[in-house]
Amino acid sequence: MGTHPPTTDGLQAGLKNRHLSMIAIGGVIGAGLFVGSGAGIKAAGPGILLSYALTGLLVVLVMRMLGEMAAASPTSGSFSAYADRALGRWAGFTIGWLYWFFWSVVLAVEATAAAAILTNWVPAVPQWAWALLVMIVLTGTNLISVSSFGEFEFWFAGIKVVAIVVFIIVGALAIFGLPPGDHAVGLSNFTGHGGFLPNGPGAILSGMLLVVFSFMGSEIVTLAASESPNPVKAVRQAVNSVIWRIALFYLGSIAVIVTLLPWDDPKLDASPYVAVLESLKIPYAGTVMDIVVLTAVLSCLNSGLYTASRMAFSLGERGDAPKSFAKLNKGGVPSVAIWASVAFGFVATIFSYTSPDTIFQFLLNSSGAVALFVWLVICFSQLRMRKVIEKEMPERLTVRMWMYPWLTYATIALILFVVGYMFYDPDGRKQMVLSVVAAVVVLAIGLILDRRRPREAAAGAPAQAVTADGAAEAAPEPATDRA
Repeated sequence: MGTHPPTTDGLQAGLKNRHLSMIAIGGVIGAGLFVGSGAGIKAAGPGILLSYALTGLLVVLVMRMLGEMAAASPTSGSFSAYADRALGRWAGFTIGWLYWFFWSVVLAVEATAAAAILTNWVPAVPQWAWALLVMIVLTGTNLISVSSFGEFEFWFAGIKVVAIVVFIIVGALAIFGLPPGDHAVGLSNFTGHGGFLPNGPGAILSGMLLVVFSFMGSEIVTLAASESPNPVKAVRQAVNSVIWRIALFYLGSIAVIVTLLPWDDPKLDASPYVAVLESLKIPYAGTVMDIVVLTAVLSCLNSGLYTASRMAFSLGERGDAPKSFAKLNKGGVPSVAIWASVAFGFVATIFSYTSPDTIFQFLLNSSGAVALFVWLVICFSQLRMRKVIEKEMPERLTVRMWMYPWLTYATIALILFVVGYMFYDPDGRKQMVLSVVAAVVVLAIGLILDRRRPREAAAGAPAQAVTADGAAEAAPEPATDRA
């Protein structure tokens, strides 16, 4: 199992180029796109396209910054390790644990969603049993080796990609009046039913709040790249392809939906993709989409468990989590970190059945804004790391953030604007408040632990720590020298 050469982290470089390519593509296609996009369309009408475009622009810019750092120093800790080096140990600790918390909660969400679909197919098996079975199977694939995770994700993501491409092709034919459509719809659904922005321009921002979290996952490839034979090449390809991935899968498919159906069609509430296919009289549309959504859910659960475990592994290596999290099994994977992540996820899954409106809802809300926190930390880290990379290892600056530093500042401003709007928006306020509380609690724990460490473990200002790490980048490692 562990026949692949080890990385500088000790992990196995078992992910092939095709695995990473599909992880990069599939990372932006979650179950939320297939099911949750209906809420965004209802909130903003056809103007949801602008919501997706603005959020997509944010993701492109943030991924460019993250790609710049990841290409210079690939590591399983990704942005958490870079925050540790650029901003201070408190930043790496806080964002790392919040990110782990987010994906552990996602495990519960996806396991519950998968179980609901499977129970509809086989009602004799209770829903909790399906959730347990799904968690066990995907835990097994992650425990065997990173290549088994990559293989599962390759096929899961492949099905999602094929499904969306076919959907866009079929929808485009129908838009122009070709079979399976019966007449060209033109732009009637953009101009009718209240126009392009039926709920006013403010709905664009409301739509952003609903879609922003569906983009979480784009950054997974920068974690996974560290377990490949050529991480720098993998990161560069992923960053360069993020624009067309978002344009095709999100903007392309949503454009088909709002063009073919009125935004206020009640059928869009359940699943916009099923509604479109049924309107075109595609046989077995519901069943086909159930299979695609189940695949998307399993893909998200699979990659979520991988991502949570690698972040826990990195935290363990840096001394910000139990040292056992950094231990590898014979397959070269962090088994303790995997079990810890799946254990938390399974406890959350139990709460999704026993306390769906209290404890589980609290978990969802308190992890809801983590995506925005992650993006902010990436921006601030890149501002510091760029100078260090240029000074210490300019030959590794193979991916560059455009218009540095001004576009980085503009991205920070846009993210802060979205955060501010969440506080203003009644639907987003509770989620943002609870997320901030969770972040403050984790930050406080990080600061307390940092003060209790020996002086030499926390020595040096953030800038000095960056320079020291940067100078030692010949074999990029998480900052274990400060652990």
